[in-house]
Amino acid sequence: MTRRLALSLAAVLATAATILPAAAQVPVRIGLSAPLTGPDAAFGQGLRQGAEQAIADLNRAAGGRPRLVLVPADDAGDARQAAAVARKLTADGVRLVVGPFESGAVAAATPLYEEAGAVAVTTGATYAPLTGRNLWNLFRLVPSDAQQGRAAGAYLAKAFAGRRVGILNDRSTFGRSLADAAAVQLKDAGAPEVLFDGFPRGTRDLADLVARMKAARLDAVYFGGLAPEAATLVHAMREAGLGATLVSGDGILDPAFATAAGAAGEGTVMTLAPDPPRLPDPRGGRLVPRSPEADSVAAGAYAAVELLAQAVERAHAADPKTGRIADGRKVAEALRGGQPLRTLLGPVGFDARGDRIGGVSLRVWRRTPDGRLDYAGNEPAEP
Repeated sequence: MTRRLALSLAAVLATAATILPAAAQVPVRIGLSAPLTGPDAAFGQGLRQGAEQAIADLNRAAGGRPRLVLVPADDAGDARQAAAVARKLTADGVRLVVGPFESGAVAAATPLYEEAGAVAVTTGATYAPLTGRNLWNLFRLVPSDAQQGRAAGAYLAKAFAGRRVGILNDRSTFGRSLADAAAVQLKDAGAPEVLFDGFPRGTRDLADLVARMKAARLDAVYFGGLAPEAATLVHAMREAGLGATLVSGDGILDPAFATAAGAAGEGTVMTLAPDPPRLPDPRGGRLVPRSPEADSVAAGAYAAVELLAQAVERAHAADPKTGRIADGRKVAEALRGGQPLRTLLGPVGFDARGDRIGGVSLRVWRRTPDGRLDYAGNEPAEP
């Protein structure tokens, strides 16, 4: 067990100064709404592994505290199925939920959880408006698109102070929300962009756009969009002799960017959530073999369980005889108010909307000695 994991578990236990009686036999149930099948099943399996390990670790160290049990449910990453899962979990009395993972699934399910008095902690949904709908019960562990866009705008305002910045997007809701947030941040910093433009996904010929970018004499370009279009853009820029630095969000956190961009992608700056720790196997500390997708989300699910467990104990929200959560709002208040809670991801606190405070990192894609393009551990130089 890593020192960080041990400290995280110790912190969970330390928050439980007032605990449920040892006689309580009914465990506190935590639901998991995740894509256990479908195109995102690799992520779903990682979410399940992380949540299951958190439950096992907390139960092993519980002493007289209430035991936890995971209630996994497959939403397949689909909005309609996620809503069905929400109805089933809440009908069964579950009031604590990890998930859903995808933004569409969260949008469909969270109002149903709210109506039933259930709290949901999502580890993957980045669509910014999800936490802007006055829902008291939704919490987000990953940075939203708006948070990433603002972080990128702050970086550009500082790193390219007094220079010319352009903003592009792929004309999708996702890409435009990133671009708009970056533009707002630049404007607030007194350094508005000199070019705001876009092109649809799948566009291959960017000659006219790059000509406008060259005419604008850009020193840096922010792009809101995904890996394929980012690779196409940076290739077109370099082929046209435009050396402006490309900055983007975690939409380019994809092996396809490294493969398609190649040498042209070197120096691209990306915003993303901090690198997640890997979960050790409690059996002798050996690492559990997982897919890259599973590894990227397992720690978030582990932390979500930690957060819910600590909030329940901080709020004294579980009935000692039945293990039921009588008032989910108390759990939500414990998550949103007071000191940040200690987790495997580090201290975690939430703002009034339910967004995690902070939690955005910057990484640079660079060539490795063997010729690959990678971002791991590469932080941009201080302006």
